[in-house]
Amino acid sequence: MTFWLPDAESALILEQFLFSSDAAEELKEAIAKKNHELVLLYNINLVDEVWKERPKPPNKPVRIHDLKFAGLDVASKLSFLRAEFVDAGASAIIISMLDEVAWLLNLRGNDVPNSPVVYAYLLVKTETAELFVDSSKITPEVMDHLKNAGVELRPYDKILSEIENLAKQGRNLWLDTSSVNAAIVNTYKSACDKYLNKKSKARVHDYNGRSAMPSGVYRASPISLAKAVKNDAELQGMRNSHLRDAAALAHFWVWLEEEINRGAKLTEVEVADKLLEFRSKQDGFIDTSFDTISASGANGAVIHYKPEPGSCSVLDVEKLFLLDSGAQYVDGTTDITRTVHFGEPTPRQKECFTRVLQGHMALDQAVFPENTPGFVLDAFARSSLWKIGLDYRHGTGHGVGAALNVHEGPQSISFRYGNLTSLQKGMVVSNEPGYYEDHAFGIRIENLLSVVEMNTPNRFGGVGYLGFEKLTFVPIQTKMVDSALLSSAEIDWLNDYHAQVWEKVSPLLDGSARQWLWDNTRPLPIE
Repeated sequence: MTFWLPDAESALILEQFLFSSDAAEELKEAIAKKNHELVLLYNINLVDEVWKERPKPPNKPVRIHDLKFAGLDVASKLSFLRAEFVDAGASAIIISMLDEVAWLLNLRGNDVPNSPVVYAYLLVKTETAELFVDSSKITPEVMDHLKNAGVELRPYDKILSEIENLAKQGRNLWLDTSSVNAAIVNTYKSACDKYLNKKSKARVHDYNGRSAMPSGVYRASPISLAKAVKNDAELQGMRNSHLRDAAALAHFWVWLEEEINRGAKLTEVEVADKLLEFRSKQDGFIDTSFDTISASGANGAVIHYKPEPGSCSVLDVEKLFLLDSGAQYVDGTTDITRTVHFGEPTPRQKECFTRVLQGHMALDQAVFPENTPGFVLDAFARSSLWKIGLDYRHGTGHGVGAALNVHEGPQSISFRYGNLTSLQKGMVVSNEPGYYEDHAFGIRIENLLSVVEMNTPNRFGGVGYLGFEKLTFVPIQTKMVDSALLSSAEIDWLNDYHAQVWEKVSPLLDGSARQWLWDNTRPLPIE
């Protein structure tokens, strides 16, 4: 976290609900070095005091995430969670990460753009579970779903009073301070002090009537990893949604190429809007999974570029076009990047693209022992670029949720070696090496992969080995490839990938889209 502070002594006011406990503590320590004071607020929001016409919170209805997509019922998930926190010496856990709440309760919402989550807290105790949420969002169907799982509703704004009650009841509360906000953590700590310090002399009993001294159990949420390791139903939903997404992209690309060829002047925003139109026609489409990065020419070198109406560029036939996009479907989440040229790419562009592709292929084919953290694999994707002194300034892969957030942890594939989370069977990660030449162009090739077991001829040390299964099946533009740089094995990989794209996606297409897919999956000749 970086921030600016004046040299003179001053007070920094912090709205505790907006910062995790860890972030607040980091800020407190930093400003103390300059003799500043951190003032914590939780019963008043200064922004609300001056923003009198603030829009009302979202109130679209919550929906059930069907068991055929979730793969595991709520009761089973709660049973797993209770076993985890009891083993850790806790008697309750507070869940504040919205995607963790959604996953645990098999619910989806519409409160956050691009992410199918609902504003809520979930408090799970050994014998009950309470969902703190705006009840106006809860339909009768969802209410029955929650009751059947033993989950009770509570008003969203009553979370702090219930946290205080936990200490009074003598409950040890599991707190993931990296995600739980400072208001909740500080309320629990204060309540423990209130009921247990020597001054009060009060005798506190736990929920079973025994003498108790409540305290926090400070650990990472057990849900994060459980959610990241997809079950068979979740993986099948991801496969199915990716194929429908590929069909939408085939319709989109044939439309875009036809428009460009007839001389149409299309802005980056218009192109992104048209892609949304094609995706919205697919069964089970819910929303985009993030704001589409539709970037022509030099804009492609801005890694998280967002085109805006009135200021975005017009697509240029003489420039590279980078399109990074994704969608939320009822059964899965997609994220894909393709970089294309509508005219003739330069030798420099082809070499850079080919080396990015070689890195993409190397990671896709990686085989590695169990318990391998993602950062170990990052160099696979960079090696070809490194050979000519090039690189990129972002991670190679992030976790992806199953009909949930397009970015999820705890796994990643990155040069940042602090994340020691090992890749495990069932995890989904992106494979997205790139290269960005400032003020000129950007290149990125991205597929999603699931981690699978590999049947290796040996198991050194009795350890199993893992690899990847492709989830994304959309052509990679061979015009951009300098085949002279590729080995015969790499050409085989590209041709095999395109054969799979045709086999899996062509049954979903007809007419010009099917012809486009055929034309763009033809084998690259071995020279």
